Amino acid sequence: MYRFPILFLIISACTALLFTSCAVQTVKGYDAVPTAIQQYHATYFSDPETDYVYKAHISVYGKDFGGIFIVKKINDTTHRIAFTTEFGNKLFDFEITDDSFKVNFILEEFDRKIVVNTLKKDFMLLLKMNHEVMAQYENSKTTVYKSKDEKRYNYLFTDKATGSLKKLVNATKSKEKTVITYTPESEKLADSIIIDHKNIKLRIALEYINN
Repeated sequence: MYRFPILFLIISACTALLFTSCAVQTVKGYDAVPTAIQQYHATYFSDPETDYVYKAHISVYGKDFGGIFIVKKINDTTHRIAFTTEFGNKLFDFEITDDSFKVNFILEEFDRKIVVNTLKKDFMLLLKMNHEVMAQYENSKTTVYKSKDEKRYNYLFTDKATGSLKKLVNATKSKEKTVITYTPESEKLADSIIIDHKNIKLRIALEYINN
């Protein structure tokens, strides 16, 4: 007599549990608030007069590479990235805009489709200047801006006191995919940057070299 209502309750409970377990946890513990801005402007790598030079360590599918990582803003829309050994041998050289990616050179060890596509996404994300804000969250110390990024979302964690970007999380509706963590030197310069992936074996660590 009560079989179908009980079965319905079990199915409903399981469905709720499934969606709860799949929900992205990126802004858990933060309060949703009205959006204060329409667009967030990331200011790292924004000065065309500066050569951003970092000591770099890249781990990719069990192989480790160390060297010098250089970012240069060429014009209003384009950045150039080069990664070399400490002796000056080039490992890769890319030109990047918000919607284009050009390979000028890449070492054979990096020249695998999955690696190139991942580096493309990482560096386009790292150098993206403008993020259209669709939602905002906060706690006492941090403001988080949510932005649409094709089929994914970017969550930008900023320090309330300084305005500096501390973290960027690229996620689907249910899972975090890539996390970029910044240690700000100032609003316009990150002293260190770590790009970490949740689902593949690729990690990039950068430490700023003060010239």
